[in-house]
Amino acid sequence: MKYIQEYRDANLVKGILDEIRHTVTSPWVIMEICGGQTHSIMRYGLDQLLPPEIELVHGPGCPVCVTSLELIDKALAIASQPDVIFTSYGDMLRVPGSGRDLFSIRAAGGDVRVVYSPLDAIKIAQQNPEKQVVFFAIGFETTAPANCMSVLQAKNLGLKNYSVLVSHMRVPPAMHAILSSPDNRVQGFLAAGHVCTVMGYWEYPPIAKRYHVPIVVTGFEPVDILQGIVMTVKQLELGKAYAENGYSRVVSFEGNRQAQEIINKVFTECDRKWRGIGVIPSSGWCLRTEFSEFDAEIRFDVEQIQPEESPICIAGLILQGLKKPPECSAFGNQCTPEHPLGATMVSSEGACAAYYKYVRQESAL
Repeated sequence: MKYIQEYRDANLVKGILDEIRHTVTSPWVIMEICGGQTHSIMRYGLDQLLPPEIELVHGPGCPVCVTSLELIDKALAIASQPDVIFTSYGDMLRVPGSGRDLFSIRAAGGDVRVVYSPLDAIKIAQQNPEKQVVFFAIGFETTAPANCMSVLQAKNLGLKNYSVLVSHMRVPPAMHAILSSPDNRVQGFLAAGHVCTVMGYWEYPPIAKRYHVPIVVTGFEPVDILQGIVMTVKQLELGKAYAENGYSRVVSFEGNRQAQEIINKVFTECDRKWRGIGVIPSSGWCLRTEFSEFDAEIRFDVEQIQPEESPICIAGLILQGLKKPPECSAFGNQCTPEHPLGATMVSSEGACAAYYKYVRQESAL
């Protein structure tokens, strides 16, 4: 805990806050990409400690939140089939589809299991050769290498009963989509440190230059986040816009080249639908043709499912930094963690879940 506590040190936090207050002269809107950063901001009350000139808005970097309703319904259709063992990370079980979730499938007798790694799903496939084992491969660049490794291992083992339902997203195209929108409010980005640990941040300088927006790679502890904010504010105040690394103890410019090679071997870029946002070109990864035998959408013939989003949930606007959770009329009444309308209220990285847990908790004290 020693090294974690150093990045939660109250004196360091106060010092950086003082630096921010002495630096900022104009109002600025800064978006943290990652839902993990959002939860840290709300948990430690960093948004309330910042000077009023700085507004933090919350980005689409929660993989559970942006997995499309279409993919959720495909998962439900597959998990409902006999002789299928459907495996997933725990957060996904409570994400609502059009009318139910994976928990309800399990309650009705479906074999739905929580795993901590896709390699756990591989073991289940080996132990149950008479069953079809499907892993729900969601996530951003961070989880992509492990998911790709599971496909490579299944191919090497000759497993015919393993497949993946892929819902992988890429951060840079989402940043392009946000910044090119006529409604964009974002003037600076805190980039997700764990994504950059895998991918580096070599993709970010052209984005910063094109839209004249500072991008600072940032960690997840209070000191990390505030340091990222002060670096962003300094650029904004000087009229600068470039990609900068505020998480150098973990992130390098090039990233993990071996992990990138594995991703490129198994995945290829594709258009991807983001829940509540819509299709963002080249924002996803899907399996290359040579690995199509492991594609659950093809294996179970669920490619044509096209559901409708809830007209009440404004998660898409929240994920684009255009609204905040309390601005939703359903927040805290029609939509709660026990009865969510959207994934942002379910995920451990969801912005609505963060506001519900920490802001409500604060008001009750």
